[in-house]
Amino acid sequence: MRIETMELEFPAWPRYGDEERTGLIRALEQGQWWRIAGSEVDAFEAEFAEYHGAAHALAVTTGTHALELGLEVLGARCGTEVIVPAFTFISSSQAAQRLGATVIPVDVDPDTYCLDPAAVEAAIGPKTRVIMPVHMGGQFADMDALAKLSADSGVPLLQDAAHAHGGRWQGKRVGELGSMAAFSFQNGKLMTAGEGGAVLFEDREQYEEAFLRHSCGRPRDDRGYFHATSGSNFRVTEFTAAMLRAQLTRLGEQIDLRERRWPVLSAALAEVPGVVPQSRDGRCDRNPHYMAMFRIPGITEQRRAEVVAALVEHGIPAFVAFRAIYRTRAFWETGAPETTPEQIARACPNSEALSTDCVWLHHRVLLGTEQQMRDIASILAGLL
Repeated sequence: MRIETMELEFPAWPRYGDEERTGLIRALEQGQWWRIAGSEVDAFEAEFAEYHGAAHALAVTTGTHALELGLEVLGARCGTEVIVPAFTFISSSQAAQRLGATVIPVDVDPDTYCLDPAAVEAAIGPKTRVIMPVHMGGQFADMDALAKLSADSGVPLLQDAAHAHGGRWQGKRVGELGSMAAFSFQNGKLMTAGEGGAVLFEDREQYEEAFLRHSCGRPRDDRGYFHATSGSNFRVTEFTAAMLRAQLTRLGEQIDLRERRWPVLSAALAEVPGVVPQSRDGRCDRNPHYMAMFRIPGITEQRRAEVVAALVEHGIPAFVAFRAIYRTRAFWETGAPETTPEQIARACPNSEALSTDCVWLHHRVLLGTEQQMRDIASILAGLL
């Protein structure tokens, strides 16, 4: 088949089977669909925590709520600042801004697209309450350098691990890295129930506070409406948990396959003139590859959009990368620093460039064949 007419077909997403059907029926027939009375959410939290090496896990309604809850427990409030990557999905900043905190965007590494520790160090000030590394596309941020900054400054980390289910940094799982971590189970994520999220905790007291806050401040055994703290309703249903229990059982096998496919795709993309694949920090020894990401330095936004549209026509689930958060109107609505987009852009040249030249492919492409990895690169070469 000629490249001009080649159309690829990748595995559908989400993936599901009898495990999900069985789980949904099990949740239905237990007769209790609320987490306080049922057993599915409790079981999922225990399984998810164990899988990631954490002492505790708390399932919540969305990944954004997971971040918001984690930030709230760590003390992000009006009058505090939260450091986030300038290049990330807007939830990373909005979770802090919804709590009244001011978000300080800092630049990312041009190769891994993750938070630059030097930029973080320069941004830490007396009001800094939380540092939020984002494990972009499954590639971990430099957790060694960031953990040292956290220890030296006394500012805790909150890992945005929405792309990092099942990942490892120097043999350590997300829950073993000494900081809270938030996950998303939105429809496109590495495991999904359509929506959902979770927070991992090492500290029992933080977990108990989070439980209260995610359930309207109401203790588990309360019968008199003695709400102990402020909060909201971030509880998930038993059906969501049943789906996620099934999804977790196949996560490892899918990561194994994506780990085999990414080196093939990355090498093929690197041979296309003008294309630079996302690099990998060798300390990230298990990358779940939420996205297959690459840059086309020098391309314009309009031309990138045309290339992405053409890739989609060839059956490749392609997307333009995230816009730098300071380049959105939403960022400036509340909780923004006293500066301008152009001033932030000058301090964040890598994030500014990624907003224009980065493309990502959905992780289901990495569930395809080795030949399809080479076909993707051939199709892209024909478009540039």
